Amino acid sequence: MSNFKTFLRSGHWPTLAASFLYFDFCFAIWVLNGAMGPFISESFHLTAAQKGFMVSVPILAGALMRFPLGILAQYIGRKNAALVEMSLIVCALAFGYFMVNTYDEVLMMGVLLGIAGASFGVALSLGSGWFPPKYKGLAMGIAGAGNSGTVLAVLFAPPLAMKYGWQTVYGLAACTMLLPFMVMLLAAKEPPDREHQTFREHISCLFEKDGWSFSLIYIVTFGGFIGLASFLPTYFYDQFKVTKVEAGQLTMLATLMGSGVRVLGGYISDRIGGINTLSGVLVLVAITLLMCGFAGSSLVVTTLLFMLCFAALGAGNGALFQLVPLRWPLATAVAGSMIGEVGALGGGFLPNAMGLSKQYAGSYLWGFVAFTVLALGMLAMLRVVQIRWTRTWAEKGGRARSTPTSVGSSGTSSRAFSR
Repeated sequence: MSNFKTFLRSGHWPTLAASFLYFDFCFAIWVLNGAMGPFISESFHLTAAQKGFMVSVPILAGALMRFPLGILAQYIGRKNAALVEMSLIVCALAFGYFMVNTYDEVLMMGVLLGIAGASFGVALSLGSGWFPPKYKGLAMGIAGAGNSGTVLAVLFAPPLAMKYGWQTVYGLAACTMLLPFMVMLLAAKEPPDREHQTFREHISCLFEKDGWSFSLIYIVTFGGFIGLASFLPTYFYDQFKVTKVEAGQLTMLATLMGSGVRVLGGYISDRIGGINTLSGVLVLVAITLLMCGFAGSSLVVTTLLFMLCFAALGAGNGALFQLVPLRWPLATAVAGSMIGEVGALGGGFLPNAMGLSKQYAGSYLWGFVAFTVLALGMLAMLRVVQIRWTRTWAEKGGRARSTPTSVGSSGTSSRAFSR
């Protein structure tokens, strides 16, 4: 407890709290169509492939919007960017309430829900910006635990859709966005680590090998989280014939594990290193996903396996973003947005893989197998690149260096450039 108080005193905790709340509500909006998937599918009699595509559209749209929002945040400030984004989300939800009545309009609404998915890089950078390097992992873990918004969506959207209709949920969700907006407006302060760089310097991380290595790993950890979280209500409803509300409750059990353990993943990574944590995470994700594919006849076993898988994915998200500010100390927001964008794009892979597997093979098994192979591939890549990482900008295992390496204008270690 004394250590946690020391952590809070080392930064500005109201900004961290506002960032968590902002990300939490945005995440809930982002996965809204996934949470209401069984209702929407029943309304328009969708095929398995259409279900997967419908769930993936907000994920892909949110991924594509992350990097532009990260760039905007560098010019108008992260707090202002968050306020602008939340205003746009309210407008998007109003469109959903008044205008969405066909499957094509659901897909259009999915694109608009992607606005909420763009919040990732801004929320984490804003929340952690006041904290010193040794606490970055924990601060980012707390802000990133806002992906618990998935829990809000799958817990509240199905019963509300059951009672009032799924279109009405968009209107109710618009009202809830007023809470994080006011907290951000009144409590948050722009961190002192504002980056004053040219556009070319901002996007330099796009052309570095490390940026793409991080992004590919994040395809598994975050892409797996958002992809599974969005598709699980449909999976439970179709596979086990539970009610729509029960499908949301079962999804909530799994996603709650991932959201809570994200903080623990950042905390552990501060101590044993993000590389060590990620290695264990990728092994556990591969094992549990493969077992989920073969446990499709048991609801209890499948649910427990998903809970373990989500715990691993959440820890992996916290671990990876313990490493980001070490690698890009002066460009954390932009690097985080770029990594988050590619990782979220990977989230669109899983629902489509699951839907196509079900439609053409008659089972979800091959969707699980495909993502298991991807996780093992990323583990092999991590074991190779970590050799260079620990020689240039991180201690063994991925811990922060006690004496920071000098950095260039893009926030990259000068030793890394020299290599």
